[in-house]
Amino acid sequence: MTYLHRMTLALAVCALWQLAPAQPVSAPPAPPALAAFAAPAPPQSSVGRIERIAPIDSQHVGARFVDVWLPADYSPAKRYQVLYMHDGQNLFEGRYAFGGKSWQADLAVNRLVRAGSIADTIIVGIWNSGVERYAEYYPEKFLAFAPEAARREYVEVASNGSSKADAYLRFIVEELKPVIDRRFATRPGPESTFVVGSSMGGLISLYALCEYPQVFGGAAGLSTHWVGRPTAWGRERVRNAALPLAALGYLSQKLPPAGRHRVYTDRGDDWLDSLYAPAHLMAAEVLRERGYTAADAMTPLFPGTGHNEADWAVRLAGVLQFLMAPR
Repeated sequence: MTYLHRMTLALAVCALWQLAPAQPVSAPPAPPALAAFAAPAPPQSSVGRIERIAPIDSQHVGARFVDVWLPADYSPAKRYQVLYMHDGQNLFEGRYAFGGKSWQADLAVNRLVRAGSIADTIIVGIWNSGVERYAEYYPEKFLAFAPEAARREYVEVASNGSSKADAYLRFIVEELKPVIDRRFATRPGPESTFVVGSSMGGLISLYALCEYPQVFGGAAGLSTHWVGRPTAWGRERVRNAALPLAALGYLSQKLPPAGRHRVYTDRGDDWLDSLYAPAHLMAAEVLRERGYTAADAMTPLFPGTGHNEADWAVRLAGVLQFLMAPR
């Protein structure tokens, strides 16, 4: 990104941030406590079954649960698209989910498949690692586009001293995906492999598509956390221009060519999602300049919605229909 482009983006960010409503900071979302990892059994599904993958002895990241949803009529004689989703403890059942509400991802996929909107699909839910969530979910190469002070603060404070997003993606691509493709009847190509997340999970999903376009055919971020910083820092410290500009700088260079991939990012308008407004607008422009059209990119706004699993659950089916529908 040229100096002129960076300055233009900076001015846009600074100007548009004045539009963000000055609301008091409520208790922000946070990843589940590590105690959640003591969950005695996989979540339950009313429209299929969920199998838990035995912990992988990863060379890249710490151990975590991985839950795989299979439809009720799952058969090795068929072949299935694979939807990889982050924050896996929030996907299927409220008892493990943050705030007691899940995405109901199994219900959304089951509904779409039965309606003929998408092909047969299984879901791979990758639990987050609690205290390492920001280290693993904030895209490592975004930081190369950030000023030194912002980069150092993020690594030392938000990421507990090290950035681990590249290692997390290597875990998914090099270790987890081969296990999934061996154990289940998948369609392993990029045209049948998708990655979705919310908030920080939205950032790492977009990053996965850019770093591994030969693996993933589409990526979606719901309430993509463009500001990057931990929400526990509070509104005034969370809002910043450096990290959104870094993300946009990376995407303007690294988004895969249009025509073979689909990209989705959205936001609501509560106190946190309203901070995404400038970057959300500029992300749409970056996609347009990279050749993406309405056929392969969506950047909607959902007024009256917030940064929570309940609101994401309501719109998930629409997201997946866009992302995974046959071309």
